[in-house]
Amino acid sequence: MTRLSQFLALAALAAVTPAQAAELPAEIKQAGTLKLTVNSTYAPMEYRDPASNELVGLDIDLANELAKRLGGLKIVWSETPFAELIPSLQTRRADFIISGISDRASRRETADFVDYLQTGPQFFVMADNAAKDATDLCGKKVGTTRSTSFPVEIEKWSKQNCEPAGKPAIQYVPGENSIDVRNQLKQGRIDAAVQGSETLPYAQAQEPGKYRVVGEPFAKGYQGIMFRKDDAALREVVTEKLTAMIADGAYKAVLDKWGLGANAVAQPMLNAAPQ
Repeated sequence: MTRLSQFLALAALAAVTPAQAAELPAEIKQAGTLKLTVNSTYAPMEYRDPASNELVGLDIDLANELAKRLGGLKIVWSETPFAELIPSLQTRRADFIISGISDRASRRETADFVDYLQTGPQFFVMADNAAKDATDLCGKKVGTTRSTSFPVEIEKWSKQNCEPAGKPAIQYVPGENSIDVRNQLKQGRIDAAVQGSETLPYAQAQEPGKYRVVGEPFAKGYQGIMFRKDDAALREVVTEKLTAMIADGAYKAVLDKWGLGANAVAQPMLNAAPQ
């Protein structure tokens, strides 16, 4: 993001956030609960711990800390496929979404994003793959989760880096989620895969020596907490608490716990992703 676009994003956030302390919506305050829905297949953001079957992850920790600062609200968690996250928000099954979801312009017609984590799509292969550079993947089968922004990013990267060099385009192969994509890779059905840069260190730690990252993230974006546009009050009070978490170090502690301190943002940003 350029300095100008970052300034405009921060200015937009300031414009929608009143100087006085934001108030939690009365219906949530009265109920004493937050309804949150996640797709629990995106470690380390949210997943089921294999040993305990508990719902854990960076987003889970951030949400729990936010709920505590919102007056000790109890979170009622539910789980759904990634493609159902946005419908769960729109139908009010969830009060907001914090589940590894990228801020995208195409998603802002009915929702706002408070961006809280830097991310970017990144190529990876099996460790014994001969690819040295990302351009070695031109013409190859590359898988990623169908309901993310990554298919579009792969196509864009291919058009900029493969075809102009006289190489064949990348062949995109869809997957249901990141686990499915990695399984396709291990089974040899695809040559390479793309996931968010925030998930690959965890995958590599869980299966040492199995995967190898190829190149740097080839686009820059942000994950955001997603709110309905008519829920400005809830968005503002959550932004206020997240800002306080960044200021007092609680946010950094959560990111460091999950090995993602380098993905931190300096402060929450409203609808700041460029794509």
